Amino acid sequence: MALGAIVLTIASCKVPALIQVEEHSHAPSAYHTSLDTVNSGSLPWRTFFTDKNLVSLIDTALKNNQELNITLQEIEIAKNEVRLKQGELMPSVSARLGLDVEKVGRYTSQGAGDASTEISPGKEMPDPLMDYALGAYAHWEVDIWEKLRNSKKAAITRYLATVEGKNFVLSNLISEIANSYYELQALDSELDLVKQNITLQKNALELVKVQKDASRVTELAVQKFSAEVLNSQSLEFDIQQNIKETENKINLLLGRYPQEIPRNEKSFITMEPAMVNAGIPSQLLVNRPDVKQAELALSAAKLDVKVARAQFYPSLGISAGLGLQAFKPSYLVKFPESMLYSLAGDLTAPLINRNAIKAEFSTANAKQLQALYNYERTLINAYLEVSIQLSKAANLAKKYSFKAQQVDALTKSISIANDLFKSARADYFEVLMTQRDALDSKLELIETKKEQLITTTSIYRNLGGGWK
Repeated sequence: MALGAIVLTIASCKVPALIQVEEHSHAPSAYHTSLDTVNSGSLPWRTFFTDKNLVSLIDTALKNNQELNITLQEIEIAKNEVRLKQGELMPSVSARLGLDVEKVGRYTSQGAGDASTEISPGKEMPDPLMDYALGAYAHWEVDIWEKLRNSKKAAITRYLATVEGKNFVLSNLISEIANSYYELQALDSELDLVKQNITLQKNALELVKVQKDASRVTELAVQKFSAEVLNSQSLEFDIQQNIKETENKINLLLGRYPQEIPRNEKSFITMEPAMVNAGIPSQLLVNRPDVKQAELALSAAKLDVKVARAQFYPSLGISAGLGLQAFKPSYLVKFPESMLYSLAGDLTAPLINRNAIKAEFSTANAKQLQALYNYERTLINAYLEVSIQLSKAANLAKKYSFKAQQVDALTKSISIANDLFKSARADYFEVLMTQRDALDSKLELIETKKEQLITTTSIYRNLGGGWK
């Protein structure tokens, strides 16, 4: 029977002071533009987006998007880390089945002892000596300073942070698909507008040719009108290329090869942005995944500091073994002669050369401060994003109103310029400039409508919407 001794190695250790990090919450008291108690970011994305084609595209992306799938694997990695830390809290038990052979010199202390040992009257110790063993061994580190438990809590917190990271990726993905979809619809409207303008310009060109035949204008006017038609025709192909690139951008987000994107045939210019309620600033702490992720990362960093600090304290380990051992298989069943057991306890603490532990502790403190600054930056950025987008939405609404009036005025001026040109009260240059200004204003109106829809989606995302 063998009983392991308890080894005590205890030293008084001066532990570095723990850097105290206060809780910071610098959420502003108001958005200055909204004091609503309802936050649209809490709405599920299926409720916020009503276009069936857009909803279908988002559903496809949620299944196939590579970035989202990579993030899901990060969650699995974090989950396995939690299981690993959980296992470290429990005793580790292993089984051993061993077969050894040993031949020692006769003229050694062990050889001489084996040679003089009789197993039974008339029977000497066999040479070479076999060793058969069957046993179970266990080791357990007693978590007296909660080092392992804090390590497990940190792993759980990081797992929760990866979940919030997935929600943040999800929110951005849905927003990007919606914005690209609106961009595609805007390009469709621009293409239709340019085609209509080409028809008008061709009619004007025919009129100028008639005027030239009547010697009322020169060949210069004909060439100017012809160049304007060619310019619009080249613009048509630029828009078609932009449509193809935008479609493929959406296909990339959906994780599929190039194909046509179905979209709503409804007139883009008549689409109304969804109503968005900004809520109050404190709701960002609940709705925005990036804010929650930064907060959880800060909590995990605090736990890491506690784990690093516990490295300075003594650790208690308990080891035990139980089994059978003999030099012949038939002797394994002889009790209690073949039985072995052991029990040992180790209480150890670092004495000298603690630089590695100090460095680990300093690193954990530095990472904690990094996490704090990142949390503050994320919170400030969240507020600024909402504030900017709310202001942009209000200004775009006013801009769209004036742009619409400008388009009406220039559309009427086209017919007026044509009438004046026919009666020789305006020259061809005025007609050309009027057509060009009208086209530019209509394209700007479409661009403003697109910005309105994209801004609405951005507000919804910045309020923490899109992942539910």
